[in-house]
Amino acid sequence: MLPESRRIARLLLQHPTEAQWDAALKDENLLQKKPATARRQARLIRNRLDTLDDEGLQMIVDGDGEIASQLLLVASIRHSRLLADFLREVYGEDLRKLERTLSHRQWDSFMEERGRLDDSIEGWAVSTCEKLFQVIVRILAEAKYLDSTRKMGLTPPLLHPSVINYLKRAGDSATLSCMEFR
Repeated sequence: MLPESRRIARLLLQHPTEAQWDAALKDENLLQKKPATARRQARLIRNRLDTLDDEGLQMIVDGDGEIASQLLLVASIRHSRLLADFLREVYGEDLRKLERTLSHRQWDSFMEERGRLDDSIEGWAVSTCEKLFQVIVRILAEAKYLDSTRKMGLTPPLLHPSVINYLKRAGDSATLSCMEFR
């Protein structure tokens, strides 16, 4: 959701009040979506972008597609421990093993392990787990970590130097380790 995220980032840089936020979504139709869809997407995007400082938001607004996409992945990783763990434990391990594709079986095994570690996950509906997998695959494809959502071919990431520098300045080695595999 790069175009929508750029619009939300631009708005967040203005540090809007709740009234200004609501007006941008409803009156200005910032996301160019139906009201219910706009509210849902805006809330999701904002929750992710709230993990970034103004410098990160500005990089999303002004950066090229590669920088913006990688910073959206940064925000998603910071927002979702499940995504961070999946990148580190499954995607990263596959790269080290020189695997070519990601498989659904790996997701199932990953979620089974998570369920053993966290009782609340064990009770999640199968449809919830499926949707999470779809969302994670889409995030990884948009960040160019996968070649597509269908083939799910692994594409070893090359982080943009400005994204690496941003994470280093922020002292965020945990997120950097989820994104950079050596």
